[in-house]
Amino acid sequence: MSEELIQQFVSIGLSESKAKETLKNDVLSKTLNELIVETNKHVKTGNGLNKSIGKLVYQTATTIKSQIRSHLPLLVEYIAKEKIDSEVKLSAAIDYLLTNPSTDIDIKAFETSSGVGVVVSDKQIKESVKSLIETHKNDLIESRYRFNCGLLLAQLKKQMKFADGKAIKTEVDRQVLELLGPKTDKDMAKPVKEKVNKAVNDTKTQANGDSVDSGENSLNFIELLKSKAHFHKVGENFKTDGYVITDKTMELIAKHLKQTGGKVMTRFPPEPNGILHIGHAKAVNVNFGYAEAHNGFCYLRYDDTNPEKEEERFVREIKEMVEWLGYKPFKITHSSDYFDQLYEWAVHLISKDMAYVCHQKSEELKGFNPPPSPWRSRPVEESLKLFEDMRKGKMAEGEATLRMKVTLEEGKQDPVAYRIRYTEHHRTGNKWCIYPTYDFTHCLCDSIENITHSLCTKEFQSRRSSYYWLCNAVDTYCPVQWEYGRLNINYTVVSKRKIAKLIDEKIVSDWDDPRLFTLTALRRRGFPPEAINSFVTKMGLTGALTVVDPIMLDTIVRDNLNLTAPRAMAVLNPLKVRITNFPSETPLVPIYLEVADFPSDPNNKSSHLIPFERELFIDRSDFVEETNDKNFKRLSPKQRVGLKHSGYVIEVTKVVKTSDNKIESLEAICHKVSDVEKPKSFIQWVSTPIVCEVRLYERLFNHKNPEDPNEVPNGFLSDCNRDALTIIKEAFVDTSVKYAKPYDKFQFERVGFFSVDPDSRLGRLVFNRTVSLKDSSAKN
Repeated sequence: MSEELIQQFVSIGLSESKAKETLKNDVLSKTLNELIVETNKHVKTGNGLNKSIGKLVYQTATTIKSQIRSHLPLLVEYIAKEKIDSEVKLSAAIDYLLTNPSTDIDIKAFETSSGVGVVVSDKQIKESVKSLIETHKNDLIESRYRFNCGLLLAQLKKQMKFADGKAIKTEVDRQVLELLGPKTDKDMAKPVKEKVNKAVNDTKTQANGDSVDSGENSLNFIELLKSKAHFHKVGENFKTDGYVITDKTMELIAKHLKQTGGKVMTRFPPEPNGILHIGHAKAVNVNFGYAEAHNGFCYLRYDDTNPEKEEERFVREIKEMVEWLGYKPFKITHSSDYFDQLYEWAVHLISKDMAYVCHQKSEELKGFNPPPSPWRSRPVEESLKLFEDMRKGKMAEGEATLRMKVTLEEGKQDPVAYRIRYTEHHRTGNKWCIYPTYDFTHCLCDSIENITHSLCTKEFQSRRSSYYWLCNAVDTYCPVQWEYGRLNINYTVVSKRKIAKLIDEKIVSDWDDPRLFTLTALRRRGFPPEAINSFVTKMGLTGALTVVDPIMLDTIVRDNLNLTAPRAMAVLNPLKVRITNFPSETPLVPIYLEVADFPSDPNNKSSHLIPFERELFIDRSDFVEETNDKNFKRLSPKQRVGLKHSGYVIEVTKVVKTSDNKIESLEAICHKVSDVEKPKSFIQWVSTPIVCEVRLYERLFNHKNPEDPNEVPNGFLSDCNRDALTIIKEAFVDTSVKYAKPYDKFQFERVGFFSVDPDSRLGRLVFNRTVSLKDSSAKN
């Protein structure tokens, strides 16, 4: 049979290699074979199909959508009789059928829309091209071959919808050559790109808080969705692959359009049983971003159908994180708002014999191939009564479930719609003891809220058919589900259950522990929301799972903070230095120095004052008493060092030690920088410092995938780095940070980027290291 099909495909003009490639796709092969057989019924000659007809038959097989397969005989007849004789006309015909999916076709309207009988002559093409080139003649002469001829082609195709595209392009190329002559060396040279000030222009903050690269790939997520998200237009649900059309579809969509005014409506539907993580940042940007990109609206809908794990705290913090990322929900709703309607639909489903009460245990239903339910053929009236008993609390937990009569793409049969839970709900109290599942709730809540684009991650693709089935089964408006790839980070876990385990084991303090990758943890650590949005944008909108190392996120955060975090000086391990020749007429009075907040940005004039006094502190790592290291550039008894921003160089005159021979302090003299040889380096220092606590964070896990039993056979808890947090109780920071508030961010010069922790209190600041100044892991 394979050889016969290959010959069949070759007979319509496919090469043998293309025919073999087509044969690998069972669905395409079957459709193409049916079309060839059907087309041959209309061809009178005995020589088979000519190549032009064969090409259109193949195009039909590859582009036809399931919802208009019933119209294939009509398309085939028009192709075979060469009434549809070009790819443009075929595309127009298919588009007409998708737009008018009813069984009764208006043949006259179909032929008009498909260009049947329309002939565009070479003369018409020539005259249209000539007229358009005349309109743009001056621009063409000025820009020559750098002129965007794509604009001309687009206009011409609009004017002559059914003209041959290749013929149009050939004529445009001919007439442009006739006008400009052959290309010169100057035309062939690459254009010189204008240089930009990277420090100033590398990141620009948009009005909505998104961060945008100013390079060639300058896009924020809103712009990315505009250019890359090729979803259906509002109201054209029926044009998407796999969408199921019923006799009520068009009526329901018309009602939907009237209620929404044709606006894009999306929703972000988190379950309030934990805190959002870095992967959710992509979901937030996709759902809210797509609505914003098309002037639509996005709901924040809490999927609160599991009362055992839901908390008001999570409800509050999820909303905070959405707003922190820069988005404002159109409305805040809960799946529990619709429990009454969902229950009515469940009863309706049973009444139509599309659902039944089942007594199989939960352990029997696990996996992809559970045994068939012996109660699947239970009488409708019996299931209705038992479902009512479930609602009234007459059955124990686990004694019964309501299951839908549908098979998921993955082969799993009859997913559960309702289960019994004797747990008080955080919003509905004890009103219900039966709760709907995700499979039952999600699509119906989307329908109630008139969602146009139900955007979800790829693992829900296997539920798409049941999504459509259920909406149509209860005769309600059916949105379209679109899937995109998840975003994951290495060296962490984001599972809510596993994070809860880390908290229970006291490995981390809470959901916002800065070693985690929840959004509250990243905020607490000091990651700017703009940087997270920029990171999501750089990962792109893809259907494939994206897994990256944390250093990619760190790099974007570092670039953002380099432009937005004001400078300050800090020493984490202080060593006192006393300057014996302090250059002040009044030794006890400090000299105040003005220091730029953003020295790399010449346009930002903001600054702060710091005191320079006889006694100051440097970091112990910046001094060694003896060294043979020729690369050591800081302070030693034999080597001077500069003090940043002061204009002075210090020289050690005495090392003061304790009784056990440990270095206690230094005495030094100072020189103006201009009076001595320039030192090898300048170090940070502080006078009259603020004493604060500093927390330094490292990776929480040692392996890239702590959940992989091959990498970590003893489980993710065994992979935890118990030294991931270092607390420095008495670090010294300059006085410019004295009035800093939680989440304020600073660059501690030569040390790293830091953020004020919410644990801070009056007179006792706590700083979290957000990221180091450079990627220390790159060398490893």
